[in-house]
Amino acid sequence: MPKNGKAVKRELDDDVTESVRDLLSNEDACDDSFKKSSLIVGDHGGDGKECDVEEGGSHGEEEEEEEEERPAWNSKLQYILAQVGFSVGLGNVWRFPYLCQKNGGDQINYGCEPRLPCVGPEPVGVTGAYLVPYLILLILIGIPLFFLELAVGQRIRRGSIGVWNYISPRLGGIGFASCMVCFFVALYYNVIIGWSLFYFSQSFQQPLPWHECPLVKNKTSTYVEPECEKSSATTYYWYREALNISDNISEGGGLNWKMTVCLLIAWSMVCLAMIKGIQSSGKVMYFSSLFPYVVLICFLVRALLLKGSVDGIRHMFTPKLEIMLEAKVWREAATQVFFALGLGFGGVIAFSSYNKRDNNCHFDAVLVSFINFFTSVLATLVVFAVLGFKANIMISKCVALNTNKIVGLLGTDIERSLIPHHINLTHVNQVSAEDYHQMIEIIKGVKEDQYQALGLDPCSIEKELNKAVQGTGLAFIAFTEAMTHFPASPFWSVMFFLMLVNLGLGSMFGTIEGILTPLIDTFKVRKEFLTVGCCVLAFSIGLLFVQRSGNYFVAMFDDYSATLPLLIVVVLENVAVAWVYGIDKFFEDLKDMLGFTPYRFYYYMWKYITPTLLLVLLCASFIQLSLTPPSYSAWIQEEAKEQTLHFPPWGIVVCISLVVMAVMPVPVVFVLRYFNIIDDGASGLATVSYKKGRIIKETALPGEDDDASLIHGRSPSEAPSPMPGNNIYRKQSGGPGTDIAPNGLYGIGYLMADIRDMPESDL
Repeated sequence: MPKNGKAVKRELDDDVTESVRDLLSNEDACDDSFKKSSLIVGDHGGDGKECDVEEGGSHGEEEEEEEEERPAWNSKLQYILAQVGFSVGLGNVWRFPYLCQKNGGDQINYGCEPRLPCVGPEPVGVTGAYLVPYLILLILIGIPLFFLELAVGQRIRRGSIGVWNYISPRLGGIGFASCMVCFFVALYYNVIIGWSLFYFSQSFQQPLPWHECPLVKNKTSTYVEPECEKSSATTYYWYREALNISDNISEGGGLNWKMTVCLLIAWSMVCLAMIKGIQSSGKVMYFSSLFPYVVLICFLVRALLLKGSVDGIRHMFTPKLEIMLEAKVWREAATQVFFALGLGFGGVIAFSSYNKRDNNCHFDAVLVSFINFFTSVLATLVVFAVLGFKANIMISKCVALNTNKIVGLLGTDIERSLIPHHINLTHVNQVSAEDYHQMIEIIKGVKEDQYQALGLDPCSIEKELNKAVQGTGLAFIAFTEAMTHFPASPFWSVMFFLMLVNLGLGSMFGTIEGILTPLIDTFKVRKEFLTVGCCVLAFSIGLLFVQRSGNYFVAMFDDYSATLPLLIVVVLENVAVAWVYGIDKFFEDLKDMLGFTPYRFYYYMWKYITPTLLLVLLCASFIQLSLTPPSYSAWIQEEAKEQTLHFPPWGIVVCISLVVMAVMPVPVVFVLRYFNIIDDGASGLATVSYKKGRIIKETALPGEDDDASLIHGRSPSEAPSPMPGNNIYRKQSGGPGTDIAPNGLYGIGYLMADIRDMPESDL
């Protein structure tokens, strides 16, 4: 801990209670729980600045010191929605269902005609078992780490840079690393929002533009676009019409002007929503966080009314428990838990730093974590119901195609006596899947040796559902294809892509807040200028992702800029709190802050279990990346299919550079602090204090070890240390100036006696 970091005793301990009424409280400009707080900034020389934020009017004489306000949530509901909006993102819709599908059965993707089922082995299992390891790891890794970030952010009321600089100056680089990762992720994440905006703008047509393949006309004939004919209408529209993608990452191909405009709109939306901080973005959260749930529920209800949806949901919940013994299932579940909650980005810390001091952040951690989990399950239900409907359509086409084959083979390779009498082959489109499977079984039993030569597909719905699709392939190809078969398909397309935009914006707000809040707290710049500057810079760099090869760069940044750096950041966060700062002192802090002692479960999680699991996950991820050559999936125009290509040498350098640049601040700051190139007490970054009621300042007597807890609230008589107690200095209400402690620095502390209704700092 930095010197002179002791906190003083709270003279009045208020019990913290959480209730539905508190959570759902309406916005109230006069709500005492959500007001701006006074901020004391002490520099190395002992000068300080104070800002008193008035409630509805003047408290008295205006302070002569420079005012510095810290924003606050208007209500607890707004704060919860912000955390939910940040944690619930695009990954819940297109990554979680894919992992459920992949880790419940064998991934089958045979690379043949996308519009028809392919011949292959029977599926060996389906999904359901993945939810068990995910839930276990959510409890062992997700909730403890989410609670930890909420607690340190809420207590210190700083962004990620200030928080980790305060806890351990030598580990102050953790905050800078978080900002770097946030910036890298924001660069490509907003591109995905731009893609969604493009599809949203194209959805106001009947029929949808990706409903069927376009026709090419020349002077003599009209024919179907060859690239589309070899693939499918939705695949062609995604790769050619939307992205106009090049064949490899080395072919830049110039800017795609349609996506450039969409990216500009996306960054403009983010900038306008964030320019006033949470005062502007907080109100946007009511729509951006709640609207996706409305859409998901509507999609689920509509999908359940479609033929085949129940087959998809049954497929999802059919367990294959033995798959839980495979290590890769647990590794992928742990990775998904880690990224689903937004751990390590700094957004969680930034949001909670504006909360009131005695807010029950443990309740928030459990609530948001399980909302995130149930959102993933809801999205998976929707995806499997829609894909079940799509699979049913594919099976109907498959049955009709292969029934025609059987009709053509009658009298030559297949005897008419093999066809059951109740099946009428004069109308092939009326043959049901059950009748077709009955014919196939009979033919296969009689023509066992010649069956393969007949070229008849089994047309299995399980096989169709086992085709694993994730990411953009799910959102912009598989799901869009399914929606073309919906009644009133433009309406559902508009709803779906508007939902994706809102999911993306909710996560973007938290990501940008993870950049802005630490920088504003550290360098004291105006939020408006920093927000605009950050968005302009990000848009300029983001032009890399809207050239014709931009999709390949998105894949590169997604694979290499976040995974390892974030794992390293969170491991260091856990170690910094549990081992450097001290788990016992941190528990005392939590007791003082929350009004109750957290479950002992968290003690063992933070100190032993969670860091061990994180190190195992970090090693597994590092080994996986080391053993897998850096590669990407390229769309080959002539062949109209995807092909895995290796990155060129310069691409490998970029991949390595992304990882190194993200984690570099950690060792750099450590070395600078270790060799005293930067003084631990310099710039006053670790000496910021917020007050409730009155300013508290303290002094450490010569020789006293003052590595106390952040909110260690013991009086001299209660303190276990044999050293004499501290002197407490108070600034009286209406006093002419700020009293300076003898050591010239301010401590971190609250005094809750005397004035009960003074405002408290919020996010």
